[in-house]
Amino acid sequence: MRLRFLLPTVVVCVLALCGAWAGVACAQGTKLWTASRYDEMERGTTDGVAIRSDGRIEAGPATSLLYETGGNYVWSVAADAAGNAYVGMGGTAAGGAVVMRVAPDGKATKVFAGKELGVQALRLGVDGAMYAATSPDGKVYRLGAAPGDATVVFDPALTAEKPKYLWDVVQAGNGAGTGGPPGKGGDIYVAAGAPAVVYRVPAGTGKPEVAFKTADQHIRCLLMGPDGTLWAGSDGSGVIYRFNTRAVGAKPFAAYAALKREITALAMDGAGNVYAAGVGDKQAAGSATPGLPPLPVTGAVGVTVTFSQAGSASAASTNTLIPEGSEIYRIAPDGSPERLVALKDDVVYALAFHRGSLLAATGNRGRVYRVDTAVAGQFTDVTHLEASQGMAFAELQGTSGGVLVATSNSGKLYRLEDKAASHATYTSEVFDAHVFSQWGRVEVTPEIAAGAGFDLFVRSGNVQSPLMGWSEWSPVKKSGEIAVPGGRFAQWKAELRSEGSVQQVSLNYLEKNLAPAVDEVVVQPDARVAGNPQQPQNPTMQVTFPSAQGTQSMSFTQDANAQPLIALKDKGAVTVRWAAHDDNGDDLVFSVWYRGVGERNWRLLKDNIADKYLSFDASMLPDGNYEVKVVASDSPDHPEAEALTAERVSDEFVVDTTPPVPGALTAAFVPGTPARIHATFAAKDATSPIAHAEYSVDAEPWQYLEPVGRVSDSLEEKYDFTATVPAVTGDAAAGVVSPAEHVLAVRVYDRYENVVAVKTVVR
Repeated sequence: MRLRFLLPTVVVCVLALCGAWAGVACAQGTKLWTASRYDEMERGTTDGVAIRSDGRIEAGPATSLLYETGGNYVWSVAADAAGNAYVGMGGTAAGGAVVMRVAPDGKATKVFAGKELGVQALRLGVDGAMYAATSPDGKVYRLGAAPGDATVVFDPALTAEKPKYLWDVVQAGNGAGTGGPPGKGGDIYVAAGAPAVVYRVPAGTGKPEVAFKTADQHIRCLLMGPDGTLWAGSDGSGVIYRFNTRAVGAKPFAAYAALKREITALAMDGAGNVYAAGVGDKQAAGSATPGLPPLPVTGAVGVTVTFSQAGSASAASTNTLIPEGSEIYRIAPDGSPERLVALKDDVVYALAFHRGSLLAATGNRGRVYRVDTAVAGQFTDVTHLEASQGMAFAELQGTSGGVLVATSNSGKLYRLEDKAASHATYTSEVFDAHVFSQWGRVEVTPEIAAGAGFDLFVRSGNVQSPLMGWSEWSPVKKSGEIAVPGGRFAQWKAELRSEGSVQQVSLNYLEKNLAPAVDEVVVQPDARVAGNPQQPQNPTMQVTFPSAQGTQSMSFTQDANAQPLIALKDKGAVTVRWAAHDDNGDDLVFSVWYRGVGERNWRLLKDNIADKYLSFDASMLPDGNYEVKVVASDSPDHPEAEALTAERVSDEFVVDTTPPVPGALTAAFVPGTPARIHATFAAKDATSPIAHAEYSVDAEPWQYLEPVGRVSDSLEEKYDFTATVPAVTGDAAAGVVSPAEHVLAVRVYDRYENVVAVKTVVR
């Protein structure tokens, strides 16, 4: 029977319809909730449901838990002709290397126990024997019916290279290799690491020899083709090698250098296409090779040993992701390579070509993908396992068929059957409307009808978790109507039959209109925002909010208007700036009002303002203390009778455009050498204190002038000072008529830089 993962389609679309602007999100009126892309759909919960890369969901393969190890790590799996599964287990301490034989009914029997950490590879040989490779410092064993029946086939300690790791083992058949008659089990090939070597164990002598070496760090995986071609994937440079086992003196040929640094798995289809999975980024060209991540291992006597191993194995042990995920490649029989798919958030640990489908087991989200080999970039997320890593595949023999998947974190064995799941349910993520909403009709494509092959349900609530007092699931009627109470949150569920298909689901909802909020108002005298505030002229100044970095409520999104607003320095202007938001997302319009401090009535400065600032002439207001009020309205998105408003009043500010009023400036000569001038002067301002004063004699540089009492802090200040008379040079022809005549000038500023100047001639 041909394996088919029958997956009806479920897509939930959240489109906003705004009158004639169908499909465009806007604030006013009815909205729709949509989740149609793969990245949206994978956030839901699947039970027997697969998700296509285009966002469709459909019934996935029937999946069942066959065996639970009770440990964290299962590194390998294989199956024999009788349908028994062999599970290679491991741990973080010596003695974790165990192989369990699991019968089709789930009954498990221990058939191997070693002193090593784990059983890295299990392979059913052409001769019908089960071979196990252990690591680190492990061996290759031929397993028997009981742990004591295992015999050593290959011991790396007896080789010159003494590699630290054994990663994979395969057996040649049909006369492939240097020994073994046709139809019998041939030579055994072992993939080793630290250093990277492929060993051949001849079927006749059993004495190991080096088939080939590479400059990589590890040979991670092996694949034996029916024509005797051995394929090997490396870690370090990410190279896929091809080696002719039937040619005497053959050398490895680098068939492809992947973009990733480690080749974790190999598979082949019936047409001779080779598929490879690559993970991890390579070092930049010319840089030194980095050390591989260390793995602490505790020995039986309590001694801690640290060594380096392949990055993917370390990631599985520590339950961490490898940067930039994985890629899957295809090498055609003519040798041409092609990248089929890139999985950004997954590490591919195993590949299998089963009944016309390329499967990939991944971590660290425990997902199994079916990769489309006809169209690059397309795949189907066929099942989510209750474990972090899918580590290995094994194809079941016999009439039952199916595929075994071994997992780590935690260690389990699953069976994927060659039929669709009888119970396929997809539950969407929880949708947050952010405000209390009325839930309307559900639109479904195709329409709900008899024999549609699916049932749809909706529920709602006012808290994030559906377990905390939500409504019951309400079936969606043929008309699309639902009976769920209003609330802030909603969720939908699709129950699919194998023949069902759902293309799109749209849930209408109407938010309860909430009043807008004016979050802050600032007033900056002596500033004017130009017509285009993005292109100001110098000099400039910034109008900012004091609390721009403060904590905001959950529903408030920081307004782009909170960035500094560039304004021109202008004595004759005042700028008001505000921040406002609407939890419904409504467009807002503003009006600005003013009143003098102590007054009761507000007077309109300007209304129907779309911007969040207003500059106006200070001359519009008499000098004095004022406050402004900004009123926000959501009337652009609601009928006048339903529009809501909010307002906020600014702190007091001062409008002062009138300079101080000067008093009489009296001055007289004071005899002496040098000559001096004694002067008295007074100035008064009606609005703000006198800030400072300056004097100049005969157009000399201005000199700071202190008031009587020295502190300038009153509306009226008096000045009594003596100024030195500068020397007079020149003659009458040059314009100096009287050396005894001098001009004394005084100018006075109030706090808002309004200035008045007076002068007197002293003779």
